[in-house]
Amino acid sequence: MPHLRSRRRLALAVPLVLSLTASLGFLPAAASAAPRVESAATTEDAPALAYVVNTRVDRRVVESVKRAVPAAGGTVVTTYAKIGVIVVHSSNPGFAKAIRAVRGVQSAGATRTTPLTSAGTTDEGTARFLSKEQAAKVANESAGTPDSEPLEADQWDLRAIGADKAAKINPGSPRVTVAVIDTGVDDTHPDLAPNFSAAQSANCVGGVADTSAGAWRPYTAEDYHGTHVAGEIAAARNGIGVAGVAPGVKVAGIKVSDPDNGLFYPESVVCAFVFAADHGVEITNNSYYVDPWLYNCMDDPDQKAIVDAVNRAQLYAQKKGTLNLASAGNSNHDLDSDAIVDDTSPDDATPVTRTIDPHECFDVPTQLPGVVTVSATGVQNLKSYYSSYGKGVVDIAAPGGDRRYQLPDTPSKDGRILSTMPNGQYAFLQGTSMASPHAAGVAALLKSKYPYAGPAQLQALLKAQADNPGCPAVYDQDGDGTQDAVCEGGRRVNGFYGFGIVNALRAVK
Repeated sequence: MPHLRSRRRLALAVPLVLSLTASLGFLPAAASAAPRVESAATTEDAPALAYVVNTRVDRRVVESVKRAVPAAGGTVVTTYAKIGVIVVHSSNPGFAKAIRAVRGVQSAGATRTTPLTSAGTTDEGTARFLSKEQAAKVANESAGTPDSEPLEADQWDLRAIGADKAAKINPGSPRVTVAVIDTGVDDTHPDLAPNFSAAQSANCVGGVADTSAGAWRPYTAEDYHGTHVAGEIAAARNGIGVAGVAPGVKVAGIKVSDPDNGLFYPESVVCAFVFAADHGVEITNNSYYVDPWLYNCMDDPDQKAIVDAVNRAQLYAQKKGTLNLASAGNSNHDLDSDAIVDDTSPDDATPVTRTIDPHECFDVPTQLPGVVTVSATGVQNLKSYYSSYGKGVVDIAAPGGDRRYQLPDTPSKDGRILSTMPNGQYAFLQGTSMASPHAAGVAALLKSKYPYAGPAQLQALLKAQADNPGCPAVYDQDGDGTQDAVCEGGRRVNGFYGFGIVNALRAVK
């Protein structure tokens, strides 16, 4: 079973964007050549780690730094010269310190805390699968109009945002592709096969894109997360199973989860953003946070390098015309607070408890500049009990499910999100992992209607079409007399829903 982490928190604050942009735009370069390193005799038995080395974006500088890598005890795995990122493996404990001293290097650090040979995702809790018998039973009980899919009666989420009605007006254009950066996508699923784009799919694990046939598929059926996300976005209206928010667009899979532990390491995510951008992907969905740190603090050189590398890649994608969306997290954290306790990092080793400032320590990629951060709602259009939030942090909200307090009047009575799973199956999941693909589907509908809209314009359109219910007068879902979270802001924009809950029908009208 992959290491499925609750999506603790993910968000984008305006003050954060400003400080983050400044930090990443002016990372100081070290001044001199690489110092001498320990002899091979002292390092040959040390475990190998992966590193990202970020240089000035100049091909001559990149080549110069690459030549310095062996002298510092490392081996170049791949180079993204267009963004100044070099992926390196090294068993020299002093490699990071040595390479940071090389002229032209702006940041460098280890991307993990455990050896290479030893994602997390943002779903909340365990999946409830529908067996074939259960699926048939639900289909029979919920058989409705000829226009609906067999299992659509349990898709309260589509009706909540008008996606069922929107599909009759504009299901989305096949010229628009949403790439699911995740655990892989089972493109053989009958609900996904009609809309799958193999030409825009890859396996980016380790930082190098593998485009061989099927490389993008999940390792096992237990790596189901990406397939579920893909179905929420673009499951076809073909009379089989379920429907996606944008059933006429294309969906691609870019696998980034490590086969050994299921984690989403920085070099893999860098590869994914660059690959998506270079292959004409219009939208990416990111229902994860980059491992091994839930929050990457800029006063730590390793974590700073992770932020720098992934930010360069996602900014490159934006410049190439790609809109990136990400989930907000499942810890019910106020991301605009002064302090948050992180007791889950690093998640590839023994975690330590630390108190961080979410304005100085960043969840990647959701807190990066220009990334759309999505919180989760349930059937009552209330913030889901687990969803993180924060005024000026969350951009928009979308259905992510709520199995505790917001239960729908559907055949299953399940408040979670029903979607595709590997091997032709279906299951219910909940989390901000499920909210982000709903928003990505609406963004795909907007891109279909406004094909020349760039990422910034799409983000503005996404916010403009949203419905904002405003802050609830009381948010005490468990009824214990204590507010479970405090929503700040007004009817136009607030901490629970940002600019509002996405509306697919409004997007296509």
